Amino acid sequence: MTVASPTLDAPTRTPSVRTLKAAESIFVPVFALVGSFLIFSLFLLVIGKSPIDFFSLVWTGGFGSSFSIQQSLQRSAPLILTALAFAVPARIGLTMIGAEGALVLGGLAAAAIAIPLVTGGAAAPMAWLIMAITAMAAGGLWIGLAGWLRHYRGVNETISSLLLSYIAIAIMNFFVEGALRDPASANKPSTMPIGDAYRIGSIPGTDVHWGFAAGVVLSIILFILMSRTTFGFAARMTGGNVRAAKAQGLPVGFLMVACCTIAGACAGLAGFFEVTVIHGQANASLVAGYGFTGILVAFLARHNPLMIVPVAIIFGAIAAAGGLVQRRMGMPDATVLVLQGIIFVVLLASDTLYGRIKLFQPEAKGDRT
Repeated sequence: MTVASPTLDAPTRTPSVRTLKAAESIFVPVFALVGSFLIFSLFLLVIGKSPIDFFSLVWTGGFGSSFSIQQSLQRSAPLILTALAFAVPARIGLTMIGAEGALVLGGLAAAAIAIPLVTGGAAAPMAWLIMAITAMAAGGLWIGLAGWLRHYRGVNETISSLLLSYIAIAIMNFFVEGALRDPASANKPSTMPIGDAYRIGSIPGTDVHWGFAAGVVLSIILFILMSRTTFGFAARMTGGNVRAAKAQGLPVGFLMVACCTIAGACAGLAGFFEVTVIHGQANASLVAGYGFTGILVAFLARHNPLMIVPVAIIFGAIAAAGGLVQRRMGMPDATVLVLQGIIFVVLLASDTLYGRIKLFQPEAKGDRT
């Protein structure tokens, strides 16, 4: 009777390719984040500030108390929606950076449609529904236009979406300072206030507005759409190889425009919440940079809708701690923007690491005979 050698006969268990890729997709962004913190620490040392004090204040201002946590969640709400506006087109191979314009246009559309609703005494829930649909339609059409230009006219989507953002901001300024201006807004041109009766309150028991809940729900829905449906599979196949997708008979043009329209609707919804929760009217404050910060959030999350939520919360915490850093360390509130810029640059550079780290590469098989 022979006994099988455990060294030769036992099967060797190696991680699957999917597991290795998943581990790599987590390791590289975390590595980039840690590297960014180290570089920013050197920056603080050069200007004579303590990195330990800075990051402890960021932790305190972002997660140190129940109030801080709620502020972080509130700040993360528009970031979730604008990050989705970048992540969805990215799955089909498009680099859309026009979420800022879609947010602004969505906010303007919501404020504009609110004028007849408020003056007519419409019920608040009905007004919210109409305002949200209008905002999403405006944002969806705006980014959908960039997708249409990309497929049917060959216009680079990155350039067109960026230019459309500036056009959207100009349109907002034109109407806010002209036809839609409230005569009472002397110092800061704005549309007519929607009034307290039409402001959306917070989630019961918290100070976090419903925009955060909407962002979480949309993240789950879009994760299922892009990962568990034939639409998502077709979009990912198109993003991998457009020619192969066309050869298989996939409606590439429809997929591109649809993904861009969904993305714009997410950003437009962020504009709706900015008007109905934060500002109460449309004005220049809608241009807050959420659309561009959302790009960074989506990059760190590797365009995964579910991962966008925790990453957005981290950036929401950094933003929420800006005032505390300013008061305690005597640094400008814009210091957190410097940190965000460093993270973005390091993150872009870290993309070269994918496929190069031996630890996350599948072991080569022996020669087949």
